Amino acid sequence: MHRLSLTLMAALATAVLPVHARPQQSVPPRLDRMATTMVDAGVAPALVAVVVDHGHVSIHGYGKLPDGRAPDADTVFELGSLSKTFTALLLARELEQGKASLDTPVGQWLPGWSIPSLHGKAITLGLLAEQYSGLPRVPGNLAPPAPTDPYADYGADKLKRFLAGYTLPREPGAHYEYSNLGFGLLGYALARHASLGYGALLQRDVLQPLGMPHTGVTAPTKGARLAPGHGPDGAPAPAWHWRDALAGAGAMLSDGHDMAIYLQASMGTKSTPLAAAIRLAQQPRRDAGPLGRIGLAWMTTPSADGDVVWHNGATGGYSSFIGFNARHQYGVVLLANGYASDLLTGVGLASLSSALPMPPLQVLPEATLEQYVGRYVLAPGMVFTVSRRGRQLYAQLTGQPALPVFASASDRFSYTAVQAALDFQRDARGRVVALVLHQNGQSRRAPRTP
Repeated sequence: MHRLSLTLMAALATAVLPVHARPQQSVPPRLDRMATTMVDAGVAPALVAVVVDHGHVSIHGYGKLPDGRAPDADTVFELGSLSKTFTALLLARELEQGKASLDTPVGQWLPGWSIPSLHGKAITLGLLAEQYSGLPRVPGNLAPPAPTDPYADYGADKLKRFLAGYTLPREPGAHYEYSNLGFGLLGYALARHASLGYGALLQRDVLQPLGMPHTGVTAPTKGARLAPGHGPDGAPAPAWHWRDALAGAGAMLSDGHDMAIYLQASMGTKSTPLAAAIRLAQQPRRDAGPLGRIGLAWMTTPSADGDVVWHNGATGGYSSFIGFNARHQYGVVLLANGYASDLLTGVGLASLSSALPMPPLQVLPEATLEQYVGRYVLAPGMVFTVSRRGRQLYAQLTGQPALPVFASASDRFSYTAVQAALDFQRDARGRVVALVLHQNGQSRRAPRTP
């Protein structure tokens, strides 16, 4: 029997551009309904949607913060891997100014470091930004004392040591593989080359020129403005902390106001001194499988309604998305203080192209949810315990945490923390008698037990 696992592997991310206030009904109905449903379903306590439509900006908050207020344009969220687009912009700026090339080996910018290579092919700055380096998603010596803050103690000494002992499984440039390690290394190399810390380099070369005062690896005004994160179990989750070694992969925080500025700059709807570098970063360069093509961090996914250029992000308690459809001059940023990156990404992509389906999500009455509450035997010693807390259903497998599941159809629920779904089965009298777990291409039935 293959061991069943629902364990979460955390992902993980001066020309001021004016924001023109718009009435909140300018958020398109399709996106407005889905954002409302996500909050009502318990996917995240708070969500902010930023919309740019033909140059006009609207920012709308959904849900509530701990003090009872609705989130707004000043509410701060962790960006997670959406940070990679900023690191890519730092690189693109160097390229556009002729200070580096995509073929520059990263080892040239880190003297004294041993960077792995294979068959004479080196890991270059371009391959790091295009996710073709051959490096793994995270370094093998990542062993945080606090799993809820996985990058807090990972410094340059550990990164240097890991790279010196790592053997690449294939040649750099062979194929796409998403790597937080790779982008962290890129950010660190860029900062070292500039003789600055990553955060200081980001402020000098990107955030100040764009006019984004509430964005950075630490948000100086976050305080009470920070929307507290919530983990895959729906419980409060601590903020993540990063050292420079991997900060370029996911350390940034921002608010809706600043992300509206960044979205406009990314779409090219406002003049900015970084326009050429932004276009360079977004240019598709390599195949990224079913996602489409990748440039420098930015993904381009084709659709019948126009190409969608985007990136997403997640930390232990937050999810984020940025994207736009140039054909329709329409862009979206979504920021949520809940771990639901796949769902938020699906919503973001669908909001940018009518050819892409909106993820199914429903809010069911408590009386309906109560029908599923019970114990379901998957195998000897392996029991699903399904419980309810208000309008939220939870499923817990023996020895694992209780994780929320969300209704996507009649008697069908999906996880946001893992790639799995549950179908509940009824008898002829309409009573729930079993559940079927769908995961890793397999379906396994668990009868309900008294």
